[in-house]
Amino acid sequence: MSEHIETIRAQGVLTIRMNRPDKKNALTTGMYRGLASAISDAEKDDEVSAILILGVPGAFSAGNDIADFLAAATGQENEPLAAFDFLEKIIMVEKPLIAGVDGLAIGVGTTMLMHCDYVIASNQCLFRTPFVDLGLTTEAGSSLIGPRIMGHHRAFSLLVLGEPMNAEEALTCGLVNRVVTPSELEESAMSVAAGTAAKPAEALKVTRDLVRGDRHDVLDRMRHEMDLFEERLKSEDARAAIDAFLNKGK
Repeated sequence: MSEHIETIRAQGVLTIRMNRPDKKNALTTGMYRGLASAISDAEKDDEVSAILILGVPGAFSAGNDIADFLAAATGQENEPLAAFDFLEKIIMVEKPLIAGVDGLAIGVGTTMLMHCDYVIASNQCLFRTPFVDLGLTTEAGSSLIGPRIMGHHRAFSLLVLGEPMNAEEALTCGLVNRVVTPSELEESAMSVAAGTAAKPAEALKVTRDLVRGDRHDVLDRMRHEMDLFEERLKSEDARAAIDAFLNKGK
């Protein structure tokens, strides 16, 4: 488990907190492994009936750690992206998944929310997916599930153009369920998670499965996106864009 991934179990809920505030919860290889491991643990734990993902005040996640991006782009990282296992688990998770989001939700910090069953956002949220700006492609199956949630036009502006979205816009297009103040966020998210966990287990599973539907098409799209993503990471334009990002303001 990564030192930046913390878990606690209470009221039938496993809370997973991304806790790297100095880097705005930019996700490292170790953090992806920690997230995947925590979800696996929750799936196997009979005392856990729902999973809650949180960040820190002001930062749900700033997306992938750019240093990991650079390592992959320059060939220093030879193993498959650690994000793959986490994304597979979050797409196929069999227990209800709730997220409480405050502040920045960039890149995968936004796309992972498309796989949650219920999302509460603070009114200080900023959602953005600047994949194309970095010479990359969409990930997490978002090219398939994003248009399903918000329609083609809004998905295009978010995923292709990289236009920012605030909390009210996210609520309107269906990316989040509810908007609260930052001070209300974690209590509200825990209330939803605990209330979900308290429902009759078999009825909850069957009904959630019906509503969620077969996810294998999303899983297949995520795998295809990941192949393209890894290919793009090694491209000249991605290297140039990432280098420009790292040197911005210097």
